[in-house]
Amino acid sequence: MRLRRVTKVPFFDLKRQFLPLREEILSEIAAICDAQNFILGSRVEELEEAIASLSGGGYAVGASSGTDAELLILTALGIGPGDAVVTTPFTFFSTAGCIARMGAKPVFVDIDRETLSLSPEKLKLFFSTQCIFDERGVRTRDGLRIKAVIPVHLFGLCCPMDEIQAICERYAVPVIEDAAQAIGAGYPSSEGIKHAGGIAEFGFFSFYPTKNLGAFGDAGMAITRDDRLAARMKVLRNHGMEPKYQHELVGGNFRLDSLQAAILLKKLPHLPDWSKRRWAIAQRYRNEWANLAPQLRLPAEPYARQLGHQGHIYHQFVVRTALREELREYLKGCGIGTDIYYPVPLNLQKSFAYLGTGSLPESEAAARQVLALPIFPELTDSEIELVADAVAAFFKK
Repeated sequence: MRLRRVTKVPFFDLKRQFLPLREEILSEIAAICDAQNFILGSRVEELEEAIASLSGGGYAVGASSGTDAELLILTALGIGPGDAVVTTPFTFFSTAGCIARMGAKPVFVDIDRETLSLSPEKLKLFFSTQCIFDERGVRTRDGLRIKAVIPVHLFGLCCPMDEIQAICERYAVPVIEDAAQAIGAGYPSSEGIKHAGGIAEFGFFSFYPTKNLGAFGDAGMAITRDDRLAARMKVLRNHGMEPKYQHELVGGNFRLDSLQAAILLKKLPHLPDWSKRRWAIAQRYRNEWANLAPQLRLPAEPYARQLGHQGHIYHQFVVRTALREELREYLKGCGIGTDIYYPVPLNLQKSFAYLGTGSLPESEAAARQVLALPIFPELTDSEIELVADAVAAFFKK
């Protein structure tokens, strides 16, 4: 008879977060059900104001998912066939998938080895060696207009936005922040502390259930500094309809549900404490594993001195090791859950083979080595100790 392995430390457990909030969330759901107002409405408007404030101002537009929030921005900017958008290959598929869905071409620029986010140096090199400049702006060598750059604030750490924005401003290319994993994260810009989603001209969030601020299904938010584009996105998310049954634009069904907005509003006040707890868990791991280098590489914390816990909100705690598969199997044997973000970079996905991107060595190396470890706020101290001891034991055996 084969023995079942007992999970001692889950990779993630949504129930633990829900239970303390159960009554107030169910009460809010009941109120929505009693009112029978399920689409958009006052709860969505309240959430839009709250997220706009959290990200540092501007205008927020609720959407049916983080993916749809990105699509709203791309659509509002008129991006489509004949255009190209630059982004990182080391991210969730939708970042580039949305570009392709618009009929534009995703162009991948490799990542920085330490932060795993879009490399400013490689972005600068791309513009200076792979682009053509004329009166119509900046184009790829195959003649496509470069309409935007999308850096991704990966795992809860903001990209080096000052450098990225300076490069893009030189070429008059707007920046769209993929802040899906970084709500509440800070960035020490040259103009003062800014926050993910509100640093560049545009940004977007995902409220997928496992995000740091998660809904009970799909939900998202687009951010812009431009009130006219915000108004345009609000029309586009409702089939381009304004007024009723009049359609000057072709939009889609990207509306945010009142139920999701209400749930997120109940969770939002807890986000700062959840972020602090994630940071505390990360520091425990870092202290326990500080002497395991170079076999184990810990996440970069470039803003820790200036911002403390706000400098990295640790949506994931992702380590790197050449022994990734062996470590993962060992932790599984210890009853510890793990996951891999991301096992295949986008330049190697079959759906993007037509791009002919070629090798991007830093992204490909990261994909072979990264491993995400448990870090959700409701982890107990004893569970944290189990993870810390197990990882240390693996490298010392």
